[in-house]
Amino acid sequence: MNGKHQLTIEGLKKCKLELEKLKTVDRPRIVEALKEARAQGDLSENAEYDAARDEQANIEARIKELENIIKNSDVIEINKKTTSNLGKKITVEYDDGFVAEYTLVGSLEADPSKGKISNESPLGKEIINRKKGDRITIRNESGEEFDIIIRDIKQ
Repeated sequence: MNGKHQLTIEGLKKCKLELEKLKTVDRPRIVEALKEARAQGDLSENAEYDAARDEQANIEARIKELENIIKNSDVIEINKKTTSNLGKKITVEYDDGFVAEYTLVGSLEADPSKGKISNESPLGKEIINRKKGDRITIRNESGEEFDIIIRDIKQ
């Protein structure tokens, strides 16, 4: 992946929105909570102050992480000319007849419960450059094999 994060336009937008919220809502809120906790006096036994400092550290770490992701992201271009299925909806039929539709995304956007699978997953690695009608044998992390047929690929 050469240090770059592959994101769809939607994924990049989500990162930017989260970063904006952290900077404009969460960071000022925690600064205010720290002021209030300090005003209570003795900080050595102030649980509210400790909790606020922990939350502040988490917020700052997430801000840095998101800034890094945004700075080092490659937006997935979806067009008909490319052989890559990254960013596309792929309908597959399993060997038992079960049919599922997945969107192939970069690992940061993967959410199997929403049908978004990572291009780094066993299934994702196998379908990334395939075409409609291809029959593929997949080996999952536990070593089990199963077959799929790519039924459809949509932009």
